[in-house]
Amino acid sequence: MRFKSQIKNVNLFAKFCASLASLGQIAWCRLNDDDVQFTIVPDKGSQVWSVLKPETVFETYILQSASPKNTINLEVPIQALSRALRSAYNATSTQIRLTKKDNVPMLSLTIVTTSFSSGTNVIALPPSTSGDGEPDAFDFSESALSQANGARERETVITQDIPVKVLTMEVVERIHQPRTQEPDVNIFLPPLAQIKTISDRFTRLALATTKVSSNASPRLELSANMHGSLKISVKTDALNISSRWTGLVNPELDPAHFPDGSQGVRDHPSTKMKELGGPTGENEAGWSKVRIDAKDWSRVLSVGRVSARVIACFINEGGLVLYVYLPNDENGSEDDSCLTVGLKSWDSPDTYADSRQYYISSFAA
Repeated sequence: MRFKSQIKNVNLFAKFCASLASLGQIAWCRLNDDDVQFTIVPDKGSQVWSVLKPETVFETYILQSASPKNTINLEVPIQALSRALRSAYNATSTQIRLTKKDNVPMLSLTIVTTSFSSGTNVIALPPSTSGDGEPDAFDFSESALSQANGARERETVITQDIPVKVLTMEVVERIHQPRTQEPDVNIFLPPLAQIKTISDRFTRLALATTKVSSNASPRLELSANMHGSLKISVKTDALNISSRWTGLVNPELDPAHFPDGSQGVRDHPSTKMKELGGPTGENEAGWSKVRIDAKDWSRVLSVGRVSARVIACFINEGGLVLYVYLPNDENGSEDDSCLTVGLKSWDSPDTYADSRQYYISSFAA
């Protein structure tokens, strides 16, 4: 079993792992020839399913195992990996590999940094010896001092080891991405930092106006329609406030991803929802709503550090799925990889196990 790679996009990978670390402590990492998957399935709260194309973060990608597609499954303490990657910012090179130390599997991060220091010698150059054996005078000329005090390059190598657990195929077969109903509303979200600021303010106000423990979490109601509107609200016995965005974009569905083509798009719940509501959003039937835990929502919004391009898929009274596109290079172009975060509505019945899986590829480019 072998895994070794040179990381080309350390900043993106570090932000990605930091986002995962804010949502859970342990991640399942699945490496194979086609992609790299990170999954967090906590006992409660949001679930994270992400797929990275190797070229998104890795320059070289060497993988070898006895499983099909050279698959390697690891249980990774994602917070420890996130901390290790933070020390690789501005590194000259960063390499990650699977190794063993004292028979314990490790993800070993080798970080090379280069720094420059200036010389501080008082005497510029040592004296030379003349023919009579007597030392010559020291050279204090400007050129000599410049040579003595010039910048010196210094290379530092740091190794960070993260203990991991290698999982068998039998163990991971029990881990499945949850199935959901087709969403009623698909909408591009405004900047997540903006949403987080408003959501956190609503949460504080709700806590301040209710007689509950400070550890309790209010429920935020999120709703959206197929005419570019998004609303966040909170309601308590003493408080009822909301904030609304308009002019957002509802992505179009791609007929190529439906078995019956254009007819599949016409029959889709989001198409029917668009017909129910109007541009003003006055018809409540045109809105899809979910109620989610405020603290869990705040943690989920940390994915905003990875990408500004996020699609939210609303399943009315059921749940919310966020698709976070990851840029493939430092210029932020061509986002083939995707991080998926699923949140269950607080009062949602468990009726989604047998429904059809929904994929982000349904959207037109």
